[in-house]
Amino acid sequence: MMMLRLGDMAPDFEAETTDGRIRFHQWMGESWCVLFSHPKDFTPVCTTELGMLAKLKPEFDRRDVKIIGLSVDRVEDHRLWAKDIEETQGVALNYPLIGDGNHLVADLYGMIHPNALDTMTVRSLFVIAPNKTIKLMITYPASTGRNFDEILRVIDSVQLTQDFKVATPANWHHGEDVIIAPSVTDEEARQRYPEGWLAQKPYLRYVHEPSAHRH
Repeated sequence: MMMLRLGDMAPDFEAETTDGRIRFHQWMGESWCVLFSHPKDFTPVCTTELGMLAKLKPEFDRRDVKIIGLSVDRVEDHRLWAKDIEETQGVALNYPLIGDGNHLVADLYGMIHPNALDTMTVRSLFVIAPNKTIKLMITYPASTGRNFDEILRVIDSVQLTQDFKVATPANWHHGEDVIIAPSVTDEEARQRYPEGWLAQKPYLRYVHEPSAHRH
């Protein structure tokens, strides 16, 4: 099992999915990606999670983020379960699910935590950039459903801070002021932000979110 870290290259793989066989990096193309695992099909929390992601898919599309899920169940089970998701959550599954019965992908991404669940994947989630590097890793226990609004918030931050020399403060949301990166000198900041900024401390300089990121 690999120990992945932020900035590492996301492992490539081939797998069967509900949309057919894919090679992961090729399937991603030039888009961002959220790869997430859920413990098991036909379970209650997972049903709500996959339904919520289906509802939020337009928000991920707007950010050029592809979604793909995984569990150690068979693709055939995924397809059967999709009917329950549509019936109970009011939305049809609109992204692929990987069947990983041999644990190939789960082991590549360290999605099985033996002291929590020894045979099933925990709720791991990876945000992967178009260059295939890992930008976010987050893991929830099986009993706790994820907050996908938070995942969207972090994607907004990661996409912004990759394009501009800024950082985002605690509880930041798209459209709010950001922090000028410490690596940016005041002289450089004056060129980048001629309208000025608010300096609470020399190292804590707030500025409006760069306009190129605003929708």
